[in-house]
Amino acid sequence: MNEIKNIDHNAERQYVIQKVQPALLGLMDGSVSTLAPIFAAAELTGQPIKAFYVGLAASLGAGISMGLAEALSDDGTVTGRGTPVSRGAITAFATALGGMLHTLPFLIQNINTALHVAYVVVVFELLMIAFIRYKFMKTPLVSTILQVIVGGGIVLIIGILLGKIGVGT
Repeated sequence: MNEIKNIDHNAERQYVIQKVQPALLGLMDGSVSTLAPIFAAAELTGQPIKAFYVGLAASLGAGISMGLAEALSDDGTVTGRGTPVSRGAITAFATALGGMLHTLPFLIQNINTALHVAYVVVVFELLMIAFIRYKFMKTPLVSTILQVIVGGGIVLIIGILLGKIGVGT
């Protein structure tokens, strides 16, 4: 019975370090690192389509960058983290997805509506990341929500403030 329990635990651990962790890394980076440029562009231009293209470029660029960084970080033989190609692909996709989720609202033509929808999407993304950390990384839910919301909130505020400063110059 203990042998079966150990096999299940090892399989779960392997799944977490080879699949969930690279995906979580990507989602966190894509969701947070793209906030400032997208919201700065929205504030600077007042044109949602321009913010969309900035978000698209930031999301795809971040996805490629993070995918390469994860794939090149180790070959998996020492850490057991899986193949570099698999981890890199998972991280790249999750990073691009994390950036694109709050970019898509900027396809809405009205800037105020686009911003409000994007704010809601950002909160959803950050809560989703906190839940994944809670479920798979066994991080206490309240502290992970606070960490993710505070971190994401700081980056979002920086983007908005820089956009407003840029408009005034």
